[in-house]
Amino acid sequence: MNSGNHLLIYKLLAVITFVVIVLPASAQKDINPKIITAIKSANARDLSSWFNNPIDLTIPGSEGTYSKAQAEMIVKSFFQKYPPTSFTVNHQGKSNDGSQYAIGKYVSGSKEFRTYFLLKIISGQPYIHQLKFESDDE
Repeated sequence: MNSGNHLLIYKLLAVITFVVIVLPASAQKDINPKIITAIKSANARDLSSWFNNPIDLTIPGSEGTYSKAQAEMIVKSFFQKYPPTSFTVNHQGKSNDGSQYAIGKYVSGSKEFRTYFLLKIISGQPYIHQLKFESDDE
């Protein structure tokens, strides 16, 4: 084998290594399951640990931009008024800037709320920038 063939083999191995090791690590990750668990268990404290400061929050009767602490209290009140029967994520995705989003359904008794949250990466960590619980009734 001549040196040209060796160089070609090394380049081919480098491409294969990149495809096998680097690409899967950079592939779209699912939404952090701790966020989903916090919503399913109505744990406002755990959920607020993922809040950006400030956060855009929409729940029935309250819409605005709140500090992390204010948003935790509002979400806690929502969870007390509407304890979860179930929560499912129906769709999730990632935008070109690295932001992630999830769209789901939060059920409390006979009430259903369309749920949406947007996570933005800040200093390498995902934080909930926007959270919505919306009902057709209110």
